[in-house]
Amino acid sequence: MSLAHQEETPSAIHPLDMLEQSVEENGWPFERSGRDELNLSVAGRWCDHHFCFTWREDLQSLHLSSAFDMRVNDSRRTDVANLLMYVNAKLWIGHFDLWPEDGTLIFRHAMIFPDARASAAQCEALLNLAVEACEHYYPAFQFVLWGGKTAEEAVAAAVLECAGQA
Repeated sequence: MSLAHQEETPSAIHPLDMLEQSVEENGWPFERSGRDELNLSVAGRWCDHHFCFTWREDLQSLHLSSAFDMRVNDSRRTDVANLLMYVNAKLWIGHFDLWPEDGTLIFRHAMIFPDARASAAQCEALLNLAVEACEHYYPAFQFVLWGGKTAEEAVAAAVLECAGQA
């Protein structure tokens, strides 16, 4: 008679629990809507950014989204779509979307964590990446929506790539 050998694996900490610890350490206001969702606000230079993190157990992934507090009307959709093309081409991780139903601009990204094994550093890096992208490109979206600029003009004015040191 043989005995089946079962390896005991320590249960992984829920990725949102780790993220919640980082959020608390930074003093950011947040709300846990359930085990698999965390909402938080981060003050930026241009506006407050509101992020929603959602854990999908079936996909073993953590999804992040942040909607800008601005709406794109039909007359500006073409210029915003052109701007999205420029901006998304520069991003290595994550992307901006234009929500077709209501014209909301959204930054989104997802990370896969096999066996739900995420580290606190990975979760914090995901948040930092999103804040950086939203802060960096927010002025370009403002130039198109409120300044009446074309995508090319907005990119030239708002997205300056610095080289060297002063």
